[in-house]
Amino acid sequence: MARFTIKRYLPRSLYGRAALILLVPIVTIQLVVSFAFIQRLYEDVTAQMTQNISVELRLLLDVVETAPDVAAASRRVGDTAEALDMQVTFPGAEVAERRSFTDLSGRVIRNTLEQQFANLRTVDLVSRDKTVLASIETSKGILEVAFSRRRVAATNPHQLLVLMLFTAILMTIISYLFLRNQLRPIRRLARAAEAFGKGRNEPYYPGGASEVRSAGAAFLNMRARIERQIEQRTLMLSGVSHDLRTPLTRLKLGLAMQQQTEDTQDLIGDVDEMERLIEAFLDFAKADAQEELERCDPVALVKDLVANAQRSGKQVELSDALPEPLSMKLRPLSVQRAVENLINNAVRYGTKAHVDVAILETALRISVEDNGPGIPEAQREQAVKAFSRLDASRNQNAGSGVGLGLAIAADVARSHGGTLRLGDSTTLGGLKAELVLPR
Repeated sequence: MARFTIKRYLPRSLYGRAALILLVPIVTIQLVVSFAFIQRLYEDVTAQMTQNISVELRLLLDVVETAPDVAAASRRVGDTAEALDMQVTFPGAEVAERRSFTDLSGRVIRNTLEQQFANLRTVDLVSRDKTVLASIETSKGILEVAFSRRRVAATNPHQLLVLMLFTAILMTIISYLFLRNQLRPIRRLARAAEAFGKGRNEPYYPGGASEVRSAGAAFLNMRARIERQIEQRTLMLSGVSHDLRTPLTRLKLGLAMQQQTEDTQDLIGDVDEMERLIEAFLDFAKADAQEELERCDPVALVKDLVANAQRSGKQVELSDALPEPLSMKLRPLSVQRAVENLINNAVRYGTKAHVDVAILETALRISVEDNGPGIPEAQREQAVKAFSRLDASRNQNAGSGVGLGLAIAADVARSHGGTLRLGDSTTLGGLKAELVLPR
């Protein structure tokens, strides 16, 4: 459960994840080194330097203790302190205990002096800049000693941290530039694959690391195989459908010249149905044809299709809340063919159809609803397959059809990188078909 919670906050892009992989070790190393330097090396050095100066302080205490009186002790300790580059006041006053809360080395100085001198009274690290003031009790009075803090603590310890930070930033920039060059071929491959999924052939040449080159070459081979398969399928369906037109025309002409009886009328009806099947096959073949993308207004295209359907006597109504004109790249003939099939299906299995257009944030949605019996949810996936006929759940009085209407619309949607969604109509009660095309 925790893994999914963490995964939610991880970056989604390849750049973000690569940057995270790059930065996490660098930041971790910086933190570990900084902690080790401050908490271990810096404290140990400060303690060692404080122990060294404790020897000199002990010498001053010995001078005071061995002197016959206070005056002699003051004179002797003053001369000794001058030689040791220290300032002493004897007898002196007890200094106030002062140390900054953020002064890490000051804590080490105070603790080390306390361990070395049982008679240490106070340590002042704040009153005088870069100076340590210590008061030590002796048998003749309090010895007040002042010495430079540089003698017990390393100077400018932040320089190492600044150098580490600068080096980390520099190496991060260099790594980012190198990483960007390595990720660029992957992004080019992703763009080419996305464009091919939307029916566009974007120029692409494999580059980058050997693994990326292998993936790019595999993509190019796959794209070539798919294009050959689509071309062969289109040529086959077009050829078969075209070749069937000639004998059907002869049959129709021969039947027309015969005496008109009930049998000949039935045969003519069969020939007409075969012609409709051939037209459907041709439409299905054209759905895979590589029509060039061009900018057009899908709203105007849908308006024209609805107007044509109304002129042919079909009960098709257009939504009153249409969006403003929109310019987007489409294959206009393919989209027109898909919407026509959806409208024809709607009026075939119902009595009227309702058409709507909606512009979403990243897609265009064309909806066609009817008042027919609809399609059960369990059969909708089967309904968009080619030559699938679900007449048992549809209107038996509307004719059998060939089962290519929804398949053509689905192919057109896929060629644009979109999808065809089937659902229930909330306004008319029948089927609702949504052609969703990415913008």
